[in-house]
Amino acid sequence: MGVSEKVPRDLSGTVVADAMCPERRVLEHVTSRWGVLILIALRERSYRFSELRRAVGGVSEKMLTQTLQTLERDGFVHRDAKPVIPPRVDYSLTGLGEEAARRVWELARWTASSLDEVEKARVRYDTVREASQ
Repeated sequence: MGVSEKVPRDLSGTVVADAMCPERRVLEHVTSRWGVLILIALRERSYRFSELRRAVGGVSEKMLTQTLQTLERDGFVHRDAKPVIPPRVDYSLTGLGEEAARRVWELARWTASSLDEVEKARVRYDTVREASQ
């Protein structure tokens, strides 16, 4: 029995544990390291590329470009290129992107509120591991 056969199916019959599941790719895009941070940043307002790069912090120009393109392709981000000199491009959330951003923001808030518990679990784990070595 494979992993996908052990995972309960939701009402639509999809299983994100299945490597071929199309929902899995979208989930990977939304929950990627930079995808989460970009969606959360764009919840505040639209950003120009360089502003967004500063707001996210630590993301390379290449990764920001790739992640924005992926999120735009999936329908979460709107890219508005204005025909002016110098070129001006603004990024904002679509309706679908706003919903996704709200959900990852809830996960980020839960993570922050659970951090003490996570740190305690890490200490317990590390203590047991060190004692067994």
